[in-house]
Amino acid sequence: MKILVIPDTQCRPGVRTDHMTWIGRCAVDLKPDFIIHLGDHFDMPSLNTWSKSIEVEGKRVIEDLESGKKSLAKLLAPIDDYNKGKKNKFLPGKHFLMGNHEERLFRYIKENPCLEGVFSEQSFGLDGWSVHKFLETFQIKGIWFSHYFVNPNSSRPWAGTAHSKLKNIGLSFVMGHQQGLDLAVRALPNGKQQRGLVAGSCYLHRENYRTPQGKESFQGIIILNDVRDSTYDLMELSLRYLKRKFG
Repeated sequence: MKILVIPDTQCRPGVRTDHMTWIGRCAVDLKPDFIIHLGDHFDMPSLNTWSKSIEVEGKRVIEDLESGKKSLAKLLAPIDDYNKGKKNKFLPGKHFLMGNHEERLFRYIKENPCLEGVFSEQSFGLDGWSVHKFLETFQIKGIWFSHYFVNPNSSRPWAGTAHSKLKNIGLSFVMGHQQGLDLAVRALPNGKQQRGLVAGSCYLHRENYRTPQGKESFQGIIILNDVRDSTYDLMELSLRYLKRKFG
């Protein structure tokens, strides 16, 4: 089994999304069984409560949603083109995990009930994807996926490195949310292996909140090869590589 994992893409109006086409072409080339987006695809800056009023001036929810939908269309276009006229089509299972950025819309609706029926999960245009609500978990072959994992006693995100998360979570996991790439491997006394993977950045732009010391981080996708019994072989594909091969 092969799984293509897409970390946080944080699409919004005005940022480049060429890499979504590259990822789609890569998917056609590698033909994974599953494509899993870890969430925070729709950046939703118009609903960012952390921003100052002047920073959200002129931003619109509709435009945020449309930019995200257009970039997802870029991802799927190479797959659709490949399948045209083919008897044996490439039809991977597609999972989309709602992140805290998508959750901004649902939180805003809760705070403004008059918008119920105007915006909903369908506003994201995720037809054809298995959609998992924010912080819901699901597993494939013993690998657990969520946008991020929380302490069940406090509901706060597990902090620390991938190694400390793996120790606290106690299961092989894959999550997004945090910038860059962090890996952990733990051998168990029964001969099995557990893996923790944190990958939270897959975009071409630079986030303003990143300091000069935080400008460089892994940007790309992850391939989980030969997925079996809570472990896999790991392949990292940076956006630099994807551009050279599929751009």
